[in-house]
Parts: sequence; C-alpha cells; structure tokens
Amino acid sequence: MSERSSVAELVESLRGELKRYPSGGKLPSSRALVERFRVSPVTVSRAVAQLVAEGLVVTRPGSGAFRAQPRTEVPPPGDTSWQEVSLSGDGGPEAVPRTVDASGVLVTLAAPPPGVIELNGGYLHSSLQPERALAAALARAGRRPGAWGRPPTDGLTELRSWFAREIGPALTAADVLITAGGQSALATALRALAPPGAPLLVESPTYPGMLAVARAAGLRPVPVPVDADGVRPELLDAAFRATGARVFVCQPLFQNPTGAVLAPGRRAEVVRIARAAGAFVVEDDFARRLVHEDSGPLPAPLAADDPDGVVVHVRSLTKIASPSLRVGALAARGPVLGRLRAIQVVDSFFVPRPLQEAALELVGSPAWGHHLRSVATGLKNRRTAMTAALSRELPALALPHIPAGGGSLWLRLPEAEGGTDESAVVSAALRAGVAIAPGRPYFCAEPPSPQIRLSFAAVAGAAEIAEGIRRLRTACDEVLTASAGGFRP
Repeated sequence: MSERSSVAELVESLRGELKRYPSGGKLPSSRALVERFRVSPVTVSRAVAQLVAEGLVVTRPGSGAFRAQPRTEVPPPGDTSWQEVSLSGDGGPEAVPRTVDASGVLVTLAAPPPGVIELNGGYLHSSLQPERALAAALARAGRRPGAWGRPPTDGLTELRSWFAREIGPALTAADVLITAGGQSALATALRALAPPGAPLLVESPTYPGMLAVARAAGLRPVPVPVDADGVRPELLDAAFRATGARVFVCQPLFQNPTGAVLAPGRRAEVVRIARAAGAFVVEDDFARRLVHEDSGPLPAPLAADDPDGVVVHVRSLTKIASPSLRVGALAARGPVLGRLRAIQVVDSFFVPRPLQEAALELVGSPAWGHHLRSVATGLKNRRTAMTAALSRELPALALPHIPAGGGSLWLRLPEAEGGTDESAVVSAALRAGVAIAPGRPYFCAEPPSPQIRLSFAAVAGAAEIAEGIRRLRTACDEVLTASAGGFRP
C-alpha cells in the first residue's frame, strides 16, 4: 500500500472517531496511533496535519493533538449574479475577450478517481521522479548561507549559467531569466511579444496549456499544420503573410501531442521565415530531457544558432524532475530581454530562492546523471509496452508516429457512420476505469479527425499500461461496436 493511501485511510478512521471526544478532548499520542494502526510515524504526522488543515484538530507543542472547537455556522452565500454582467461587459470596440478555458489543462492536472488508471497525465510517474535526490537537494539547499533571503530578480547567476550551457555555447547567464516553470515562462513570453487582440501563430495540433495562456492574454491563435517532420514551412510563410502575426510558438523537439521532431531541412527555414516577417519564434523545448534510451543524437535548440535574436527559448526542470519543482528559464537576446524581465518582475517578483538553490543542488549532484539515464530507459520501456498493447488490443486506432522522446502517443480514432464522438470514447473510458485525454483541446480550430492522447509517462509500468489499454478497448467497443464493428482483433 502506498504512503498516500495509508494517510487517507488513517484520516478517515480518525475523522470517524473524533465524535467520541469532547471539544478540546485530547487524542491518543502519536506513538499509540502508530502501534494501533500499524503505520509509520510519518503517516500519523501527515494524517494529523490533514485534520488540522480541515479545522477538526488542533495541536499544542509538547502537549499533543486535541479535538477542535465546533465550527460556527457558515452564513448562506450572497448574490454573486451581478458578476456575470461585470465580467462580460463590453469595454469598447477594441475590447478583447477575457474568458479563460482551462479544461484542456485540467485534464492532465486533475487526479483521477481511485482505481482509475491515469493515461492522461502530463508528468512523470512518482517511480520515475528523483524523489530521494530531490529531498536531499532541498535539505542541502535549506542549509546554504542566505538560502532564505531574497534572490536576484533575474535568478541565481549559477543557475542561469547552467541553463545557458544547456541551451547552447553561444549563450551566457546574461541571456537567461529564471522563471516559475515552463508555463509561467510561456505566459511571460506571449504577454511580452504580442499585444491583446493580435494574431498568434501556433502549431496545429499543439499544447492546450499554451492555447489557454494565449487566450488569457487576449491573443488570437491561428493554426499552422504539423506533419511527421514538424511544422510545414510553406504554410508558416503563408500564415505570416495572411495575418501579419509577429509571433510563432513551436515545439521543435518531440512536439506535444504528435511527438514530431522538426526536420533538419526545416529548422533554418522556420527561423528565416520568421526573421523575414519581423517576427519572433517562441521555442518551447519542454521535452529535451524526456528523450528515450533508443533515440539517436538530438538536434540542438533553435536558440543555439540564432545570432539575430529571433528565438525566445523556454525550458524547465519540471517535466524531467517533479511537478512541484517549478523552476524554468527564458533565454533571449537583444532588447526583448528587457521587456521579458519587466513582465516577469511585475508578475512574480522572483522565483523563491530555496527552489532555485534546490535546483542547483539537484543538477549538480551525481544523482542527476543517474536519474536522466533511468528516465530514458523507463520511458522507452513504457512506450514499447503501450505500442505493443495497442497493436494487440486496438489495431484499428491509427498511430502515425512512434516518438523517441516525450511521454505520450497521439492516436486517430476510426471514422464511424455519422462521425466518431471522441468525447463519448473519453467518457466511456472513464467508466471502464481508465482516464484518457480527448484530442479536441489540442486544436485552436476545427480538428481534421477525432483523436485521443495516451500518456505512458504517468503510469507505474508495463502491467498498468496493459490493463489500461484493455479497459480502453472495452470503452471503444461500448461506443463504436454498432457503427464501426468494434475494436476487438
């Protein structure tokens, strides 16, 4: 049983027993709870902390834990209907919609119900995360002199230098800003580079979190189709000419969701087209460290060979380390760096120094190299297990590309009479006990066909993948048997 489930079970037991104690009554000691429930002291500590957070228990140093005073009656909610008028009011002829649709992001962030296999996750499974190395790094970071003081607004120089070396030899610490993860870096970049109401060229399909950020900034995403070799340069050129856009966002390496790598012949062409349009390329290099063991040599980032400052580079440690290590970087050259810095400071002041110090400790430790090799092996094995399970259980699902990096597969559902409802497949899958991501949120315009995205990075291993695909087969049969003849081989 996992530590998380042990804590949840103990919380439930203690919550049910609280009514036996009067208000202010003392609960059994931690030692007594350890012996009675046969759990670790850490589990007891976490369970009590959760009850404290719920307002059911109070702790007194040196005395123990006590039942809290009953809560006062919660007043009835007021009338908030006036907000609908305020939030939707037209501020003038040039007003930009401010509504934000976070559904595509929440699909990969929300924890599935108990017993549901998570094939829609966006982060590494805990067994692939360097949890012990992170704990050690955070402990060492907390003891560094000045670790809890105010950091430089641009970030620690040593961490900026490390990111600069990772991106390319032509960059230095002076070209890098430390951000609170990749999502924050994307938000800063888009706000800095395009005014509200402006068109924004994006790959199609693309990462829903970026589309959400763009729309929250009042930008108008314009799709540029991607094929097996990445974005199509001739369509990118046409889109710049048609829209007058000044920003293009792309993921040249293991693109999300297709897994495509921008072909060598297209790399320089993409930068040249943007330069001719007087536009920036925002390079989201999120998956560089999510390379699989059987991948060949990786191309350098676009930013590594960009003397004119066309490319604004984004990367982070979050995807390869932990969802909670919100440390990333923005790299740019020229006057745009000043604007990026200004927005970063206004939005967040700075990234907390303990996190930056912990990131430095992590990437500088011997455990870092071991972790990267372990992830490369683990992702390759999980990808192989998923492709094999799909071939065996769901051969009718088209898999046009098997990536050598990243953590997911992009599949096309077969067309049925009257069309295939991907949302129905997603709902049926959840009823069958497996969570998957629908394809629709990855498109800023009408999708060409029904798609789904399956994550192999967020699961424990091959056995869980096999069971998840078996459950997905059940869901597909439920939805599509009548019109498409089912999915069983």
